Amino acid sequence: MRLLTLSSLAIIGALCGFAPAASAGVKVLVKTQTYDISGKTGEALIESMDRNGPRHGFMTRAIAQTSYTKAWDFDLVQVKGTCRVSQANGTLNLNFTYPRVASTLPPALDRRWKRFFAGVTAHEETHGRIAEEMMRATEKSLRGLTVPDDAQCSKILRETRRRIDAIFDEYEARQNAFDAREHREGGHVEYLVDALEQL
Repeated sequence: MRLLTLSSLAIIGALCGFAPAASAGVKVLVKTQTYDISGKTGEALIESMDRNGPRHGFMTRAIAQTSYTKAWDFDLVQVKGTCRVSQANGTLNLNFTYPRVASTLPPALDRRWKRFFAGVTAHEETHGRIAEEMMRATEKSLRGLTVPDDAQCSKILRETRRRIDAIFDEYEARQNAFDAREHREGGHVEYLVDALEQL
């Protein structure tokens, strides 16, 4: 199977603080960028992606890529030595990178390209959806969290970080399992590439 892959790259920045936010819950900010490819056959388009796609590890390139950062702010309430998270506000910055055909394609190849690109987009959007689910699960876990005997709210901050990390690990396992299914021999990614390359 090719080294060229669809990929999910998680770039993590968890910021824990006391800053009140203008709106509660999880905010998702999406940025999409492209890189140019060209070719008059499916194989040529694949080769162009292999040369120009985003880096995936040290030696390979990806067809497309999803990356994200996450940040959290908390509203904490301290009453009689007990500290409580009254509000947990998360920001997820999702970044998608996709190939863009920079030349006119023959009609039959254009139809195959559109099907291929729809499959690539669905794959990356699934990674984005898993990241959003992670943020909402984290917010649910943090909202209302109460720690007694915590006059300085230091214990609750340690517990919020522990929960953020644990939920991240759980959802990264889901991301990896999704990629393993998609990239297995005879899987969806191989199907997309083969369908694009067909003569």
